[in-house]
Amino acid sequence: MAQAEGNDRFLVDMGPKPGVKYPLNVLYCPPEICDGWPLEYCEYHPGYEKAKEWMDKNLTDEMRDFYLGDDGEGGEGGEGEKKKRQTRGGRGVIKTKQKQDIEKHISVARSCRGKKKYVTIVTGLATYEIDLKVASKFFGGRFACGSSVTGDDEIVIQGDVKDDLFDVLTEKWPQIDEDTIDDLGDQKR
Repeated sequence: MAQAEGNDRFLVDMGPKPGVKYPLNVLYCPPEICDGWPLEYCEYHPGYEKAKEWMDKNLTDEMRDFYLGDDGEGGEGGEGEKKKRQTRGGRGVIKTKQKQDIEKHISVARSCRGKKKYVTIVTGLATYEIDLKVASKFFGGRFACGSSVTGDDEIVIQGDVKDDLFDVLTEKWPQIDEDTIDDLGDQKR
């Protein structure tokens, strides 16, 4: 066994350990169960359940306790703790957001983008559960201009389309009432 000496920069081989019979015999799982992996690595194989059954049938009591633990759930040395098995990929359980009663209103404002150019800022569409990406693409096509989602609940439309937006919003999304649309006037960004 190699051990670090002094400042832990160099490893020194200490030779064979006393009381250990060399060469070491490594136990392998059968190829049809765990592809011939060593028993200590079988818990990471997808066919671990089959490997546990094989170990339970074919190993001695001492080896079974070592590889499967006293409770048969795995873990070296019989730790008795259940290990959480990691699953690869996926997002796991997606937590659903609880719907809160949020006041539904939409704000429309115009902001200066230069000397003579303006952008129209629309906020509040997410309170009506409208997909902002879809709405942005719709605005860009309807007004023949650029449109982008810039925040959690904000769409910026290039050009001064504030007046046309009141009619378009209620026409495209009938759940929006015209009374809930606020005109904030001119704003600085």
